[in-house]
Amino acid sequence: MNSKGVKIVEKQITMTDVEYATRRKKTRREKFLKLMDKVVPWQRLCDLIKPYYYSNKTGRPAIGIETMLRMYFLQIWFSLSDELTEDGIFDSYAMRDFMRIDFLTSQAPDATTLMKFRHLLEKHGLQQQIKAEINSLLESQGLVMHGGTIVDATIHKASSSTRNSTKSRDSEMKSTKKGNNYYFGMKSHIGVDAGNGAVVATSYTAANEHDIKQAHNCYREDDVVRYGDSAFTGVEKRPEIREMDDGKKVKYQISKRPSKHTEKHNYPINWEKIIEAKKAAVRWKVEYPFYVVKRIFGCDKAIYRGIKKNGDRMDMAFASANLYMFRHRLVPLSIANLYMFRHRLVPLSI
Repeated sequence: MNSKGVKIVEKQITMTDVEYATRRKKTRREKFLKLMDKVVPWQRLCDLIKPYYYSNKTGRPAIGIETMLRMYFLQIWFSLSDELTEDGIFDSYAMRDFMRIDFLTSQAPDATTLMKFRHLLEKHGLQQQIKAEINSLLESQGLVMHGGTIVDATIHKASSSTRNSTKSRDSEMKSTKKGNNYYFGMKSHIGVDAGNGAVVATSYTAANEHDIKQAHNCYREDDVVRYGDSAFTGVEKRPEIREMDDGKKVKYQISKRPSKHTEKHNYPINWEKIIEAKKAAVRWKVEYPFYVVKRIFGCDKAIYRGIKKNGDRMDMAFASANLYMFRHRLVPLSIANLYMFRHRLVPLSI
């Protein structure tokens, strides 16, 4: 216990740890978990959850907050169900080591306990508070810049099958067309810091919601310049954006559709092509959080029924993506590794 009454999980060395320490190679999963263990602000997040957590005065004591939070992060980072998260801890040494569980003295929480913990976070909106707490940490470290925001959206497919107890699809999910393909599901709308690429705002809707309708939820009020792709053409004319600007002079750098280019020749200089390239050189930063969430964490589908529950899951994923993107700035490098990295002698990998 610390001074605030939060139980801190301590790591005890076992014979299994000694045996695994003699291996010639560490897996990418183990390296990833060890690094994320260092960058997650466990104490601050535990203090955030503690007022809402179970406090049994009689009977069996509740499992520690940090233990459950570690298990929930494993579920988010590897896109696992409650049952597969429990199985993974028993099956994977890297996951067990991250959980700091010694099977000689304790066991991993079961799937039902994880489900109840997740429902507790959803009930009190703690996923949004955790995301805000992590962003506050990044801002205190000077990793979040103000003055410019990039917005974009991505689709998360949901199951369109009617083979379930209700014999129906999720009523909150909708269909949309992108290119020549149709998708059934929801959208994640995000606003990204134009300086460093941190996710600073999120919003979630059905897939048929146009991107431009959620722009006011993703832009920041202190923006001087705002970026977006061609889907945000005319965003500065929308009433909610005008109300947000309130007479301030904000510059909008919105990419043009290729069909709207007026300069078709390349001689002597195609200025439109140069201007659009300059916009794209900044706007690419909004794509990297999508890559981390959908490809590295595997959160590319809507796995629950309803936008709210899936949005809570995505909030945790984007908060984790912020930590992952700044992992090498949050964990100071040793002088030798920093020298070798700066002189390109070794790559800086996870």
